[in-house]
Formats: sequence, structure tokens, C-alpha cells
Amino acid sequence: EALLQYVKSSLEIEGMALSRIHRAAKDTIFEVSITGPSSIMRSRVIPNLLPFKKKFPLMRFRFDLSDAHNGVEKLKTGLADFAILEHHQVTREMDSKILKPERYHLYGPTAWKKRSLNEIFTSETLLDYNESDMMTFNYLEKYKSKNKIKKERHYANNIDAIAFLVVGEIGFSVLSEELARPFLKKNELCELASGQYFDHKLALAWYPRSEKPEYFAALIKAIS
Repeated sequence: EALLQYVKSSLEIEGMALSRIHRAAKDTIFEVSITGPSSIMRSRVIPNLLPFKKKFPLMRFRFDLSDAHNGVEKLKTGLADFAILEHHQVTREMDSKILKPERYHLYGPTAWKKRSLNEIFTSETLLDYNESDMMTFNYLEKYKSKNKIKKERHYANNIDAIAFLVVGEIGFSVLSEELARPFLKKNELCELASGQYFDHKLALAWYPRSEKPEYFAALIKAIS
């Protein structure tokens, strides 16, 4: 993995040098791959990088919206140039930048607005991404409510599907503020525990490069 990163960096430097020699840098199309959780990719990463179309017209983006927690592997194997990772996933050999946390709240359908939280926990079912998804459990652990819910859960490996299932009164779940906002405006979701939240701490990670191209540094600055 270390050799792969070295080779990739060397090839990029070689390409930049040849482009300068031939004065063809303006004609070189290049691709940048970014992987990360779909919620922050949609709400912050992609919107923040839209201006790059004018500043770097030859840049081609490959956005990988993934909630499978495999960003480290994609970064190590060269499938991604940048990865949005949880803090504990960032290793010593990586460079990184701390991002603003994603704030998660507990949501249910609007029809449940007047129900007590304890009654919802005991009679309704939790919705999660998959068996290894710990986001809701982390939230419940923070407020000492983990043992109040049913062990069996509904699963949907797509955050949009989870939101629509909550709207359809299939169950309850934690969702990021950005994802829940349009559903709240349409009065389709309600916050089940006002004032309670869990901050998902994230970082932008990449492998060090001996020479950072202009677009590389600009991209790091743009993602916050």
C-alpha cells in the first residue's frame, strides 16, 4: 500500500513535468475521486466543489457516495484520492483536516409528535443502515436509552430510503440535520427528543504528496 501511494505520486509528478515541458498543461484532463458518507457528500462536499467547474474546467470528479465505512480501504488501494473518515479511522501515514461534525437527531413521522419517547421505544421499531450501523446506538448511548428499544431492527442500505420509511411510519431513526431539513419543512418528520443530538466527528483524509497541484490544495480548502 505504501509503494502504491509512492508510485501514484511519482506518476503524477512525471505527468506534470512532461506537461510543463511540452507546454500542454492546459490541455490535460485529470480526475479526482472523493469517497464519503452520502449525507455529508450531498450536503457539503458536492455543493462546495461546484465552483471548481469554472476554476478547473478540465477537472473530472468521481464522487463515491458510500455509507459502507470502507473509505480507508479505497484510499489505501488508490480507488479514492480523498476520503471522508471518522476521526479514529485516520492513520499516522495520512494527512487530514478536521471537518465540522454532522449533527444527528432522533426523528419519527409527524403523526407520532404527541407520543411519549418511552412509548415509542417500547412499541415501535428502529430503522438503520445495516447490522453494523452504530449511529443510532451511539445517540441512544449518550442519553442512556439504548436498553429501552427493541433489539430487532428494520434495515435499508440507503439514507433516502430510511428517511422515506420513517415518513411512512415504519419506524424511527437518527438522521443528519441536512437530510431531515426538507422533510421537516414539509411537516413529514418531527424531532422525537427536542434538544438531544449526537455529533458525528469527521475528517477529510488523503495521502501526502511531495508536490501539491493547485487544484489539490484548493479542494482541501473548499471542503469544510
